[in-house]
Order: sequence, then structure tokens, then C-alpha cells
Amino acid sequence: MNPFISAFNAFLYQPLFNALILIYLYLPGHDFGIAVIALTVLIKLVFYPLGAQAIRSQKSLALLQPKMKEIQEKFKNNKEQQSRAMLDLYKKEKINPFSSFLPLIIQLPILIGLYQVFWKGFGEAQLGFLYGFIPNPGQIDTTFLGMMDLSQASIFLAVLTGIVQFIQSKMMTTNQKKPTGQSDMSQMMQKQMLYLFPIFTVFILWTLPAAVALYWLVTTLFTIVQQYIILKKHDSPRI
Repeated sequence: MNPFISAFNAFLYQPLFNALILIYLYLPGHDFGIAVIALTVLIKLVFYPLGAQAIRSQKSLALLQPKMKEIQEKFKNNKEQQSRAMLDLYKKEKINPFSSFLPLIIQLPILIGLYQVFWKGFGEAQLGFLYGFIPNPGQIDTTFLGMMDLSQASIFLAVLTGIVQFIQSKMMTTNQKKPTGQSDMSQMMQKQMLYLFPIFTVFILWTLPAAVALYWLVTTLFTIVQQYIILKKHDSPRI
């Protein structure tokens, strides 16, 4: 077997598969959808500090937009000086502009791993990946609340996830006035991403197993709550 595939199975697919089965086995009612939600919340709690750091970084970068625009205007004819001034600004404000992307980078392999778990299913061959201390459940019912088969695609969950993704993105946008006579390129790109990313989300989830959409939906809802808590603390006046 390819070493990369072996490493992927050992460090992502197998742990996620076993965690899901373990939760499914010991969860009252043995509802597969509730097990997916529980696993998602568990993953988000593990990476809560990274998510919080990313949210603070995004908020700080949004507040720095006026100063960044000043630098861009001041050194518009000298890109090298502009880059140095930007780095000095980040250093002065103690902001890492790339920290907001770290949770996304970490979450992507997990999303791929969960996709593999849901895509390969829970047949006899897959149950061979169970650790020795986890009982073999035999057959797994992949329905959610007895109504939705999470092994199949769900347009409803895909669209709902896109809507929630839009709400989450909207929370991080800033309403800033554009300088007179200038076209605010960053604001334009921000507005495009506000609408394009949710559409892109729906497009991706449209044909994937509904369990992936459920994971994405719960992840986004958790992030909305996390953003609300952190931004509320960030904006609270200090005595």
C-alpha cells in the first residue's frame, strides 16, 4: 500500500472511524446523526483555542483596515516599502495575518477523513478497521432521527449549510465607509466572498453524503456561537 495512504488511514481515517463507531455504540438511541453531531462538537472543542485565535485575528485585521489603507496609499508606487510597512504594522499590533487560516488548514484533512468514513460506508471490510477494544456493531443504521439517510446526498442539508455559512461570514464583515473617490478593492472582494463561499459550499455538498453536510453545518453553527462569545468579549468596554 502507498505510504501516504497508509499514513492517512492510520492518523485520520481510522481514528475518526473508530471515534464515530464508539459514540454510536454508547449513545442512547444509537442515532447515527446524533453520533455525527457529537463527534463534530468533540472535534471543535479540541481545536477551540485555535478557532478562538483565528477569530481574534480576523477581528483585529478588520480593525486595522484604515491603517492598512493609509500604508497602501502612502507607498502605492513602492511595493517593497509597502510590504515592509505592513509587516511593521503587524509586528506592532502583535497580529499574525496567517493565523486565521490555520484552523481551515487543520480542518481540511479532518473533513477529507470524515468524507472517506462516510463514503466508504460501514460494511464488513470497513469494520475491520476497528480497534481491538471497540465492539463490532455488526450493522449500522445511518438514518438521522429516523427520517434522513446520511449515507445519501441531501439537497436540504446542503442549502441549509450554505445559509448558515452566509450568516457566519456576515458576522465577520465590517461596515466601513469608502474613502471619497476611491474604489475599495478589499471591501469589494470581501463582499464577493460573502456570497460566493456559501454558494461554493452548497455546490460541494450537493452530491456528497449528507453526513458530510451535517458535519459542516454543526461546525459552522459552533463557529457562530464561538464568534459571538469571543467578539462580545472583544467589544466589551474595559473598566
